[in-house]
Amino acid sequence: MKKLLVVSAFLLASTSAFAANTSTSAQPAQGGFTGPSATPVIKTISQVKNAQDDAAVELTGYITTSLGDDDYMFKDNTGEIKVEIDHNDWNGVNATPSTKLKIRGEVDKDWSERTIDVKAVALAN
Repeated sequence: MKKLLVVSAFLLASTSAFAANTSTSAQPAQGGFTGPSATPVIKTISQVKNAQDDAAVELTGYITTSLGDDDYMFKDNTGEIKVEIDHNDWNGVNATPSTKLKIRGEVDKDWSERTIDVKAVALAN
């Protein structure tokens, strides 16, 4: 009889825990902050030339050349730089050298050069 009582109490407790858990799933998705940050986002290739490793960038310009694999040359009105765009970061955008793009990513500073590790590609307005 004690076993039945213990098992019943356990089942009752676990059922109420599951019921409590399902009520929290109805909460709306969490949001976040959109606005200025403490560290400014780099907006031009000329600024990238002196930027620190992992600095955030948002560049507007054109891909001029494919260098093979995931590497491309990207140009804005201040210069040209090598960028790396992984296949899944294209977000369905198809581009030609005349397609104006906005790329977001970060500076990748190596021993001899700086490149951009692109995290997202979008059509520029």
